[in-house]
Amino acid sequence: MELANRHVVVTGAAGGIGRALVRRFAAQGARGVVAADRDLDGARSIAAEVDGLAVQLDAGSEDSVRALVAEAAAAYGPIDVFHSNAGVPGAMGGPEAEDQAWDEAWRVNVMAHVWAARALLPEMVERGEGYLINTASAAGLLTQVSSLVYSVTKHAAVSLAEWLAIEYGDAGVRVSCVCPQGVRTPMLDLAMDDPAAAAALTAGGLIEPEDVADAVVAGIREERLLILPHENVSGFLALKGSDPERWLKGMRRLVRDARSQSASG
Repeated sequence: MELANRHVVVTGAAGGIGRALVRRFAAQGARGVVAADRDLDGARSIAAEVDGLAVQLDAGSEDSVRALVAEAAAAYGPIDVFHSNAGVPGAMGGPEAEDQAWDEAWRVNVMAHVWAARALLPEMVERGEGYLINTASAAGLLTQVSSLVYSVTKHAAVSLAEWLAIEYGDAGVRVSCVCPQGVRTPMLDLAMDDPAAAAALTAGGLIEPEDVADAVVAGIREERLLILPHENVSGFLALKGSDPERWLKGMRRLVRDARSQSASG
């Protein structure tokens, strides 16, 4: 799909990857760009930059997601591309994370994508065209060693995209899932506090939000399910699939070495 003359909605648009996506979609000639975020001032700032529409969004609420879809459609007509980009880092650590952290991450990192699909699919199927994109993470294909909550919810986001692509591809609905590794955003700073997470996230090098936006545009043009801004992720994924025990040993070694170096330093 080409983005020229398309109506595009981006959630989590006030900063980081979302802000870069809004700029990049507008530069591609989208006829209408909607920037949605919990931070309305931030959304207004980037929307004004591209002559678009800002909408306040609570990605953890289905009512809010549906209201966004309705407001965007009222402004620019049927939505061609909906990029569900909003996300939360979740709690650090493992099963000891509180239920409240699990609930928030599940709602924002998974259910927001479900609610968008629920609101948009009937109309997209009826006209035989549409594009659903969600931002997951390389953690959804591999793992995030510092956060069980983040890993589980991002795996779910990838699985959701795969299911939708299988079920609705023949109806003309395209689906992509964006799985970057280390991107210089405020969310990255939280994970970098853990030495093992820092080692894993920097394995493929750190990139800028603009690099992710470029990869997304290319992925949309090619209508690829998995959009991998870091080239090394596909290699890790292949190893994990072909020899999972070897991959697990390598990950345990990475965690062990990183924490050992941190303790000795």
